[in-house]
Amino acid sequence: MEHDEYRLIGELINYYAGQPKRIQHALKVYSFADMIATGEKLDVDLRKTIVLAAIVHDAGIKIAEEKYGRSDGPLQEKEGPEVATRMLEAIGTDRKRTERIAFLVGHHHTYSGVEGIDWRILLEADFLVNAFEHALTGKALQEGYDRIFRTETGRSIFRTMFA
Repeated sequence: MEHDEYRLIGELINYYAGQPKRIQHALKVYSFADMIATGEKLDVDLRKTIVLAAIVHDAGIKIAEEKYGRSDGPLQEKEGPEVATRMLEAIGTDRKRTERIAFLVGHHHTYSGVEGIDWRILLEADFLVNAFEHALTGKALQEGYDRIFRTETGRSIFRTMFA
């Protein structure tokens, strides 16, 4: 499986060439998603879906910025699935997994109606990174924790990081 992960990371690095902030954000989300999936003792197949989704979760930013001059969450969700699908197809990801990952990319800023541990873990991993990168404190951190975190592993990481 790691071969697919590394190939997809290579696709992402090429896609975001010259934008180290975007690449490093994706790699941090990937790392936390992997930690949470492993901590929750998920099977290898589900873990693979989660980590691949984490790698490409922000694939819509670049195209949103080109098309609209901005890349807020709804635009990332609108534009990301197509870009992520192309990257996943380039590394030979099967159709069923590609469709689920495209769905996750299209919902990675949607916090209501969450269905599936894969969606939950992607939200948690992305929030862990965004909270740090955007220097959230106090009430914003607590509200994010209360609204997003459901896995024991994600909660533990959050409490330790932001103690």
